[in-house]
Amino acid sequence: MSIAEINRLVGAEAERNGITRPSYERVRELVHEARWLKNGHPSLGRTLVDVATRTRSHAAYAELAARGPRPRLRDRPGK
Repeated sequence: MSIAEINRLVGAEAERNGITRPSYERVRELVHEARWLKNGHPSLGRTLVDVATRTRSHAAYAELAARGPRPRLRDRPGK
C-alpha cells in the first residue's frame, strides 16, 4: 500500500475518533520505520510456508526461536 493511501486511511480514522490528523510527513516517517523493522523479521507463517515448500531448511525454526520477538517502533533506539 502506498504511503499516500495509508495517510488517507489514518487521517480518516483520526477524524472518526475526534483526534488531530497526523501530518503526511509523520505518517511517511512511521511507514518507513515500520517497513525497516519488518524487512529483517519474516513472520512465523512465512517461515512455516517456506519450510513446507522446501525453500528454507528446518534450521529456520531454530533461527525463529533464537531471534526473539520482533522489535517495536517505540522501542527502536535513538527515537
